[in-house]
Amino acid sequence: MAEVLLFHHAQGLTPGVRDFADRLRAAGHTVHTPDLYDGKTFDTLEEGLDYGRTVGFDVILERGRLTAEGLPAGLVYAGFSLGVMPAQLLAQTRPGATGALLFHSCIPTSEFGGEWPAGVPVQVHGMDADEFFVDEGDLDAARALVAAAPDAELFLYPGPQHLFADSSLPSYHEPAAALLTERVLGFLDRIGY
Repeated sequence: MAEVLLFHHAQGLTPGVRDFADRLRAAGHTVHTPDLYDGKTFDTLEEGLDYGRTVGFDVILERGRLTAEGLPAGLVYAGFSLGVMPAQLLAQTRPGATGALLFHSCIPTSEFGGEWPAGVPVQVHGMDADEFFVDEGDLDAARALVAAAPDAELFLYPGPQHLFADSSLPSYHEPAAALLTERVLGFLDRIGY
């Protein structure tokens, strides 16, 4: 079974993020869900992003990096939206990564030192009409990653929702979230040990 370090999105460690982690645990995987917001959650994405700006995205990124220090090297790094920042940083820079799961976001690999590491499989999941994912460059970054990395997949789901896999938010889209979860479990089963 795989061991996953899962980072929450800008609205915090919501019940929906915890529920997603529990689904992975129910399938036999170990999942760590650090709280990068010190227990705070926000009703809207805008409020969560404002908090992130106040704290500093570099501070949040560093909190994510530090979380990994006490864990084994052989992790799958996963993140929802804002949580993709520390997940992708760790997948690209921390030796021993076994995979990466990037939900609702993708950052150009050049932000974290260049090419995607050889032997680290990755999945990127987003909606094809999500203004954040499509209009802010995440889709382009995901396509570039898939073109450059031998074991990379991009899954696009129809719809405009951003955080569609968080069951506790109004943006939740059950059919897309169910398919995402099925694909993630297949990914974890393939790389788990």
